[in-house]
Amino acid sequence: MEQITDIIKYSGEVEAFNIEKLKRSLRHSKASEQLVMEIAEAIQTQLTDGMTTKRVYEIAHRMLKEKSKSASARYKLKKAIMEFGPTGYPFEKFVGKILEYEGFKTDVGVAMQGHCVTHEVDVSALKPNKHYLVECKFHSDQGRYCNVKIPLYIHSRFKDLETQWIKQKDHSLKFHKGWVYTNTRFSSDAIHFGECAGLGLVGWDYPEQNSLKSKIDLSRLYPITALPSLSKAEKQKILNKGIVLCREMCDSPTLLNNLGINETKIKRILNEANELCTH
Repeated sequence: MEQITDIIKYSGEVEAFNIEKLKRSLRHSKASEQLVMEIAEAIQTQLTDGMTTKRVYEIAHRMLKEKSKSASARYKLKKAIMEFGPTGYPFEKFVGKILEYEGFKTDVGVAMQGHCVTHEVDVSALKPNKHYLVECKFHSDQGRYCNVKIPLYIHSRFKDLETQWIKQKDHSLKFHKGWVYTNTRFSSDAIHFGECAGLGLVGWDYPEQNSLKSKIDLSRLYPITALPSLSKAEKQKILNKGIVLCREMCDSPTLLNNLGINETKIKRILNEANELCTH
């Protein structure tokens, strides 16, 4: 009988280690099957009761980074999004870019007049027949999630804005909807409320076919924080310039000039960014 090893999740919960779940994550990073099996076997030999999922992740990421920079960048995607902090503004810009890819015209960080009060809106997204109000909830650590209070609050804000919007001639025939995007998860109550109230919810892995993770993979809009060659300080300098996507650097390589990064390293960074954007 195969021995069951318990590991500790970021939330503090204990669960049985699942080697197939690890393999799925590694395959999702587009690592070769040989590398997937090599890493899985290495982790199984080092696994002990009470090991944390963080430690498992660190071992897998280190081995990926040694063999495939682009696979290691995809594997650390969730952690890379969390490196957008400490403020939530880069995440708001990131969500705006995803919505632009989906065909919306977006404004990030705008004040909008509702029926009763003025609201600060993270992302306003427009199509000829649609208008979305998007609230972005950024968390910088794995254990955090959005409880039901967040969609309750956002829904009330959305209804105040919608009441004002439908008075406007160019908006009366548009389909209006409120959304909450988060880089972590929603509680079951939050999901039930969203479904009942008609509020759109996008979490790290929710909904299954249209989650934040799947949107990023589909669009290849990878964050600059995923690039292995960038130091923490360099990432912050780039974010401070308003650059959140690898694709922005691929399209305009001169964006990396005047940041104190030498030419050799800039070439390495751009190679990593291009590999993520095109493979």
